[in-house]
Amino acid sequence: MLDRQILAILREVDRSGSVTAAAGRLNLSQSALSHTIRKFEERHGVEIWMKKGRSLRFTQAGNHLLALAQRLLPQFEHAERVLADFASGRRGTLRVGMECHPCERWLMRMTGLYLARWPDVDFDLRTAFRYDGVAALLDNEIDLLITPDPVEQPEILFTPVFDYQLVLVVHEAHPLAGRDAVQPQDLRDEELITVPVSLERLDIYTRFLVPAHCRPRRHRTAETTDLMLQLVAAGRGVTVLPDWLVREDGAGLPVRALRLGADGIGKSIHLGIRRGEEEVDYLAGFLALAREMGR
Repeated sequence: MLDRQILAILREVDRSGSVTAAAGRLNLSQSALSHTIRKFEERHGVEIWMKKGRSLRFTQAGNHLLALAQRLLPQFEHAERVLADFASGRRGTLRVGMECHPCERWLMRMTGLYLARWPDVDFDLRTAFRYDGVAALLDNEIDLLITPDPVEQPEILFTPVFDYQLVLVVHEAHPLAGRDAVQPQDLRDEELITVPVSLERLDIYTRFLVPAHCRPRRHRTAETTDLMLQLVAAGRGVTVLPDWLVREDGAGLPVRALRLGADGIGKSIHLGIRRGEEEVDYLAGFLALAREMGR
């Protein structure tokens, strides 16, 4: 039998770095923990770890079980939290992850109203999953993913809730500022400021520059959209942002927003949830409110 206690022990030993520390965190004596592992090893005919002095190293079998523990235990813990929420009448905890910088700004638009409508639901924002949200959703680390770039997955249902356009933002005195739209060739002499992600995840490259075989003179990154706008306002470069964010945060700044290409680059914020959870009331409520505010 492979029981949950073994998985919990392995995960805690890995986290703590020693059997003694793990035993303390699990409210076990060191001898009891060691006895449990020894019985497991005898039953299955494998060694879980090897000791050399004070150091401890997992065997291949131990690493296999540790990977299993890291994958399964969060799902057990999530199921227990949900059951506890139902039992206490709170109904659940909504854990939200994001995959884009502007997504957090969009989310803040509706958070207050959602909390008012669902006072018995805890709301948890997991920014740690900003760039690996699909994996976090599949592993039950989060319950809802906000992303402009949905990935086709049979286990995930994505719903578009808010449409927008990406625009090029330039200083109002920039030579391009008098235009309504720009072409890829117009950015060849520019310093382009983007969020710090790989080029494969930047629409300005994948949907605009690369198809036209163009690149900016220089590419640099900034951690926040506020800083990106301030750099553009200071004449330090150009950037690409959602049109709604420029309207809200660029008001009062000496900047102009220009369409990218003749037709522009359209995007949508999508909400992703695990299939089969569409009828969970507080998840369905979030989706309904997002669609309502996106109109």
